Amino acid sequence: MDLRGGGIKRHIAYLKYVMRHKWFVFRASIKIKSSLWLAIVHDWSKFKPSEWIPYANTFYEPDGSNQYKQTPEFAQAWNKHQKSNKHHWQFWMLTWDRGETIALPMPQKYVLEMIADWMGAGKAITGKWEIREWYYKNKDKIILESSTRDVIEKIIDKK
Repeated sequence: MDLRGGGIKRHIAYLKYVMRHKWFVFRASIKIKSSLWLAIVHDWSKFKPSEWIPYANTFYEPDGSNQYKQTPEFAQAWNKHQKSNKHHWQFWMLTWDRGETIALPMPQKYVLEMIADWMGAGKAITGKWEIREWYYKNKDKIILESSTRDVIEKIIDKK
């Protein structure tokens, strides 16, 4: 692995976070009856150097301590991650040449993986399964096609 940005501890800290996140996404997938296969392969693209290095450099200091230092490299990696992984609502955004951007409907299996992702991120970061509170706090920033939003809110409101 290319350790540009230095500090093996940075990469170990990021590996621990990614594996903790994947574990909680797997557990959330079981809770909401999402695809276990999608839970297993969830976020595999984060292991590619094009994502791994910018993420590790953004979230961890060389000594492994937490930081958040956004860079153009991270913005590119985050954009690539969103556009390569169907469990991100941003994957389903279409920008027409005329400049209009619309949200496309998301298939149910990716809606469920997205919810499991949100749950897994919350649990990995805060230690809580706080999906409902998080979603309603952030819903105005999440652009979704109306039937997709209806499905998400029905699932979340049952939690």
